[in-house]
Amino acid sequence: MKKILLLILILSFKLSSLAQENLLDSAALSIYDEFTDLDSARRDPDKVVKLVLRKKKLKDFPSQILKFKNLQYLDLSKNSIKELPDSIVVLKKLQVLIVSKTGLESLPNTIGGLKNLRYINVNQNEIGRLPYTFGNLEKLEIADLWSNNLEYFPETLKNLSKLKSMDLRNILIPQIHQDNIQSMLPNTVIFFSPACKCSW
Repeated sequence: MKKILLLILILSFKLSSLAQENLLDSAALSIYDEFTDLDSARRDPDKVVKLVLRKKKLKDFPSQILKFKNLQYLDLSKNSIKELPDSIVVLKKLQVLIVSKTGLESLPNTIGGLKNLRYINVNQNEIGRLPYTFGNLEKLEIADLWSNNLEYFPETLKNLSKLKSMDLRNILIPQIHQDNIQSMLPNTVIFFSPACKCSW
């Protein structure tokens, strides 16, 4: 029994060390130990790989998060965060960003600097446009933008060569713009609501 416990401790330590040096794959990241409050995370910032602050009654983006240089997974959903700072780009290892149901009104212009971002979920917010640099998210695979106020999609979307899925349902988009978005992303499965008879 002691040998098994020792083995588990060793494996846990190796996984933690690996996460601090390299990017975890999606399976390893999904089961990785998560920090669920800022106070415990601040005590050992280098060990913070996965931070889940869902429903914490946050009114702003906590600046302390920017000190977690090994952060790969961040969930801020169901808070009251209207904007993300441009400085979020310092989170160079970030792979998963979840900011749904926060009242988010925009994405930072620096968002394209998150070169390792694979998954973004900003659904059920008030975002009106995607920044031009959104197309620089070269590793992005899934973009959940469902239920926002989007009326602008930059031509740089065509650079998202690894994007597998994008959810644009519950957004008023005329047919001509739906066709244009799909033409920029011919290999992406895009979920639209029926086209609106509206104009942008």
